[in-house]
Amino acid sequence: MDFLIAAHTDVGIRKKTNQDSVLIKVADTDCGKVCFAAVCDGMGGLRKGELASATLIRDFSDWFDSEFPEILYEGLDTIVLRKSWERVVSICAKELERYSSDNQVRMGTTAAVLLLAQHRYFILNVGDSRVYELTDRVWQMTKDQTFIQREMDMGRMTPEEARKDSRRNVHLQCVGASDFINPEFLTGQMAENAVYMLCSDGFRHVITPEEIFNRLNPVNMQDEETMRQQLVYLTDLNKYRREDDNISAAAIRIY
Repeated sequence: MDFLIAAHTDVGIRKKTNQDSVLIKVADTDCGKVCFAAVCDGMGGLRKGELASATLIRDFSDWFDSEFPEILYEGLDTIVLRKSWERVVSICAKELERYSSDNQVRMGTTAAVLLLAQHRYFILNVGDSRVYELTDRVWQMTKDQTFIQREMDMGRMTPEEARKDSRRNVHLQCVGASDFINPEFLTGQMAENAVYMLCSDGFRHVITPEEIFNRLNPVNMQDEETMRQQLVYLTDLNKYRREDDNISAAAIRIY
């Protein structure tokens, strides 16, 4: 098993700063190749969002280099991994809270985190950045932790209403600006010859799952330069349709 990787991030058409942060790392270990990726979106409307997302990305990067090797060689236990990730999130949240208190600002970030190892996937999600799996179809693996998602789950709002609702960016929780964080955690068997894609919400507001699949399906993702070009194409399509948020995505092709 091996990985092709690509990432792209863009400030977009309106914002002056890019509050998204993206990470992809591949390591060749005694237990086989592993790939680790994360997309964090600093909260729109909260000052210092770019610092919040970059801080969490830094913390997860450090985790991959320092803590993950021991977890991997001890058998990659799901419970141990989940607790380790939740500890990273908790420590970062406290760090951001201290900074916010000292500087009289509010900041927060989403977190979409993916580990591919030993033919399994492991996902952590806080907020509304997403992880997708593309095989012969596109599957949204994570569930948004937002007001409108909760309303749809309760049957009080349709998907059509949600797309137009002014509260679509209201998060139920985020890292750094929530009193309580309960990350979504998922694990399962990796699909053969699949593409896994992580993105901030700006990447998918005004394009459809079908358009994502048409560009990012495994057949169209045969080398890293092509993968990058496909991400750029979808980013430019978002901007053409006047998406006004930062736009970021990371893709991993298994082969």
